[in-house]
Amino acid sequence: MAEVVFKLKITHKDKKSKARCAEFKTPHGRVQTPVFMPVATQSTVKTISPKELEDSCAEVVLSNAYHLYLRPGLDVIEEAGGLHNFMSWQKPILTDSGGFQIFSLALLRKFKDDGVEFQSHIDGTRHFLTPEKVINIQKTLGSDIIMSLDDCIQYPAALEMAKVAMERTTDWARRSKDEYLKQGCQKNQMLFGIVQGSTYKDLREESIKELADLDLPGYSIGGLSVGEPEDLRNELLSFTAENLPQDKPRYAMGIGMPEDILEAVSYGVDMFDCVIPTRYGRNGSAFTSTGKLTVRNAEFKSDFNALDSECDCYTCKNFSRAYLRHLFNSKEILGLRLVSLHNIHFFIKLIHDIRQAIKEDRFLEFKDNFLNKYSNQMKTQLTERSVRRKTVQPFEPKAHQPWAEAET
Repeated sequence: MAEVVFKLKITHKDKKSKARCAEFKTPHGRVQTPVFMPVATQSTVKTISPKELEDSCAEVVLSNAYHLYLRPGLDVIEEAGGLHNFMSWQKPILTDSGGFQIFSLALLRKFKDDGVEFQSHIDGTRHFLTPEKVINIQKTLGSDIIMSLDDCIQYPAALEMAKVAMERTTDWARRSKDEYLKQGCQKNQMLFGIVQGSTYKDLREESIKELADLDLPGYSIGGLSVGEPEDLRNELLSFTAENLPQDKPRYAMGIGMPEDILEAVSYGVDMFDCVIPTRYGRNGSAFTSTGKLTVRNAEFKSDFNALDSECDCYTCKNFSRAYLRHLFNSKEILGLRLVSLHNIHFFIKLIHDIRQAIKEDRFLEFKDNFLNKYSNQMKTQLTERSVRRKTVQPFEPKAHQPWAEAET
């Protein structure tokens, strides 16, 4: 495979905000930003086929090195010819290093300066991962964009704990780059460093400076969306994005609600991923241009409208809310597939519309119009439900009836 020079080309900057459109090339295709990456943690976007992802215009999917290292194992993926062949996806793949998953899933984990020791959440086997080993895992996977190992900590975190985690993450990024160059990964993989520092601006500033000195192909904003208040997250996200190198991709890890994506784009963030579209879809929650709705609700029993009148996905073109509600209440798998597919399409179309608005210097207008329509309708739905609860007649138990008469 020919060497690819991973250089970000900024194609347009919005005149009224820090939002921007850009693109970069990978061995498996060009990536246009802003971009939303559906999450294929274990080499699949849950319930969605690669063909359906292509039809939804997905450009990149995200898999996880921690999960794939444990199962099915690197030997299987290597024998398959790499992750792209294994999962039948020939567009770009980003793999997360697994630092967050070790923090959140692994048993008896212990972060040390030389690496992290943990027990598998699958079978309890013991493992020790170093920054160098994580680079080699991702080299075997063959993903286009790879992450350095980081020390992710909980919120809230004491200053000293946050400082240790940040300094460790920076040291691991240096070691990751050394191994990345040693193994020749720079020929066809982009290495991203991860900014840490919890909620302390001075620590994040130090993290940014030291990572920028490494001159990596891209940078991730980590340590957010772990329970901190929304206003604090936005303040830190804005600060971090503003101080990262302007000529490199900026990736906000795990940020995925529509309103959060719009806010982050306004700060100049380029890349997003989240499990929200399929996780919510599997539970019967659909994202629409007029807010989020739960198709299980009784109000949709005889609603023969599409999930979203402005959506042209396969689900909305062919099925009604009433039918989808029936599928969920009948525990039919098709229901969760169709709503997940719609949600994936909704998020990717939102990103497409964001890019178009940036190119036309109307991003802030688009953002306001979207949020007004999206949020106001949700507020109306909540108010109507509250009124219905207050006016419902109190329950009155009926006299006992024989089963034969009671069943219908």
